[in-house]
Formats: sequence, C-alpha cells, structure tokens
Amino acid sequence: MLWWGVASALLANVLYSTGFVLEKRALSGLPALSTRQPARLVRHLLSSPLWLGGSLALAAGFAAQLAVYRTLPIAAAQGIFVSGLVLLLLLSSVFLGERTSGRERRGILAILLALGMVVGSLQGSGASTVTRTAPTGTLLAIALPSLAAGLWLYGSAERRAKRRHRQPSSGVPYGVAVGLLYGVSSLAIKGVSGLLDARDPAGAVRALFTSPYPYLLLFTGAVGLVLSQTALQRCRASLIVPVCTTVTCVFTAACGTVAFGEPLPADPLRLALRLGGTAMAVLVLLALPRQDTDASAPPPEQHPASEPEPSAPSQGADP
Repeated sequence: MLWWGVASALLANVLYSTGFVLEKRALSGLPALSTRQPARLVRHLLSSPLWLGGSLALAAGFAAQLAVYRTLPIAAAQGIFVSGLVLLLLLSSVFLGERTSGRERRGILAILLALGMVVGSLQGSGASTVTRTAPTGTLLAIALPSLAAGLWLYGSAERRAKRRHRQPSSGVPYGVAVGLLYGVSSLAIKGVSGLLDARDPAGAVRALFTSPYPYLLLFTGAVGLVLSQTALQRCRASLIVPVCTTVTCVFTAACGTVAFGEPLPADPLRLALRLGGTAMAVLVLLALPRQDTDASAPPPEQHPASEPEPSAPSQGADP
C-alpha cells in the first residue's frame, strides 16, 4: 500500500505540473486579471479552452491526492509532492520559455535529494501511522489564523506593487500567501479522504457535511482560484509555483502532523531522513530570489494595479 501511495503522489505531481503550465500558457493570452473584479476574472478563465484543460489536469491531480492521503503519513506525502517542482521547472523551461537561474537549478538538485530522503524514511512504516480525521477545534485553530495571514500577505504584496520605482517582484510574497491558503486546503483534502467509505456511502456523506472539511475546501478553492491565477499571470510559473508548493508542503507537513496526530518515525535514521527532507524543502524556498531579473518575466505594465512611469522630458531643460 505504501508504494501505491508513492506512485499516486508522483502521478499527482505530473498532473499538477501539467495543469499549471497549461494555465500559464492560457493566462498569457488573456487580458490582465485583477482580484478586484473576480466575476470578470472567472469569465475570462472559462472562455479559454486551454485554461479549462489545465484545470481538468489539476482536478485529476486532486483525485490522486485523495488516494495518497489514505495510504501515506501526511508528512511523508508532502516530501514527495515537493518533488513535483523538478518537473514543473523543466516543463516551464520547454513550453513557456522561462529561463531558470543557477540558484534555481541548484534547488532542483536539493529537491531530488529531499525526495530520496523522504521516500527512504517510509521503509518499515506501517499503515497504522495514517490517521483519518482531526479534532475540529484543533483544525480550526490552525486553519483560520493561517487563512487570515495568507489574505493579509497577499493584500500587502498588492499594496507594495502599486508603488513606483520598484523592481518587479519575483512573486515570492504571492507564492507564500497562496501557499498558506492551499496548505489549509491540503488539510481539508486529508480530512475528506479519511471520511470516504465505499461500504457506507450515506454515512460518509453525512459525516462529510457535518465536518468543516468541505467548507474549508469551498473557501480556499474559490479564493485561491482568484488569487493564484492573478499571481500566475503576473509572475513566472517557474518561480511562483515552486514557492507556493514549498510553503503548502511544509505547512501541511508541520501543521497536519499536529492536527491529525500522526507520529513521526521512531527509528532515529528514518526520523532524520524525514526531517532532513522537509528541511531541504525549506532551504530551497529560502534560496529563491526575491526580485525577478529574468528577461522572460512580464513587464511591470502588465500589472493592472501599476501606473505607467511618466515619460522623461525630451529636452534637458526643466519644463
């Protein structure tokens, strides 16, 4: 069962990476999106067949993620999900023409090492380490402040982007903000997977809708759609998606282990591999540049909230 979970996680990585690249390709041909006009944003997205194709790939990745959480401890699953960054960077380079820096390429090597460490920590793990649900109070005590922090951070990044004479942001603040929202969403997905029971469908539906999981999914899905697509249009997919994914995975591993009460490996070697793989993911996030110097990044004028710089006088004399 463990290796079935690993295979499902790797499949989810392929689907998520493909979906993000398709959405980014679609967004490059759409008018500038704004979080202040969510209805207009959704209308533009639904009018793009390419974007719809990317969304279907992401939905299939969501289904694979449900299978992962039924078979793997939540911390181990996040270590494997982070490995999807490697495929995402490769796809964005080939299909989007986004160049990666030397620092980002070193991050790929670190992610590959982290993947090997986390998978190695699964050796000897039993299915008993996978819990199904979390206490509602504990879950909400983690989820609500995290959602508030994500929304505040995104709004703060929007306000800073309006200032003139700023170098274009690499998208790190946007990625961290959306990553917090998707981290809460990941906890909700974990909870939904634990309540699914083919032997008692009626009981599973009743338990599902009396839990906070579907409502957290609805909120993070709707708000995350508006925020993530706006940020993805403005910034390089090869940078914002890795930041978002890393924050989501680290948040889910740390907070999910507490919320769901899943024990870490008792064996010192496997514990070191599990924690070391997670720490490697954090180092990748810290190594990413905060400002975008890539030539393929969108110009500042693409930001709908930014005002164009006043043109300099053609003559040297004061007006």
